[in-house]
Amino acid sequence: MKKLIGCHLSSSKGYEAMAKQAMELGATTFQFFTRNPRGTKAKALDLEDITKFKEIWNTPYVAHAPYILNLCSKREDLRELAVDIIKDDLQRLTTIGCPYYNIHPGSHTQQGADIGIIQIADGINEILKVDTPVTFCLETMSGKGTEMGRTFDELKAIYDRIDRKDKIGYVLDTCHIFDGGYDIRTELDLVIDNFDRTLGIENLKAIHLNDSKNTLNSHKDRHEKLGEGNIGIDAIEHIVNHPRLKSLPFILETPNELNGYKKEIALIKNLSK
Repeated sequence: MKKLIGCHLSSSKGYEAMAKQAMELGATTFQFFTRNPRGTKAKALDLEDITKFKEIWNTPYVAHAPYILNLCSKREDLRELAVDIIKDDLQRLTTIGCPYYNIHPGSHTQQGADIGIIQIADGINEILKVDTPVTFCLETMSGKGTEMGRTFDELKAIYDRIDRKDKIGYVLDTCHIFDGGYDIRTELDLVIDNFDRTLGIENLKAIHLNDSKNTLNSHKDRHEKLGEGNIGIDAIEHIVNHPRLKSLPFILETPNELNGYKKEIALIKNLSK
């Protein structure tokens, strides 16, 4: 099985063009935003473009929700907006054939984590009333401010309140969990065992592979290029070769232009055993 390694790409020129760009970079997977990452507008789907995309791309990839969506906002109208956009995104992704929808759980905006957990789960239950082939993936977060999903236990508390548990997955971000206090640099096996006990390793669908500008347990979330941060290249090598992770899609979100991503993709291929 070939290594699934890629980066975040723009779909602004169409899905076929995005797939071709991924291949030019040497990528075997990729991630894209479903719409403006800081807004709500989405381009109409081009069915001919999608057909051409499906003809040339056949490995798993990930769609990322806009950053502004917040299922646990203090404002009811913003929670409702998030639900409506996510419903629309899932319909669009079903048409495209994308298997995974990744979303930041949200920020409780000073309501408290207990309220945040309830609101996120309630929103997801509303969204997943309509059946969809897309897996709804919650991302592990660093815990800055009032972010939810800062621990595996917090994600489990959300999961426990969700009705359609069969539709839930997770995306693990290496920078986020390191900044959140999980020492993947020296205790990778223990962290993975913890994830498995709490959330189930079978529910882990992809890895955001990033180094960190910050120190362990800083709760800041600032991504760094591979090998240039506090996680370090030795730990990165262990992550991409770990027997319980190595078959997953690895998505780079490092601060790079396309040439930088191309070099990092080649680096990970060289490190892979």
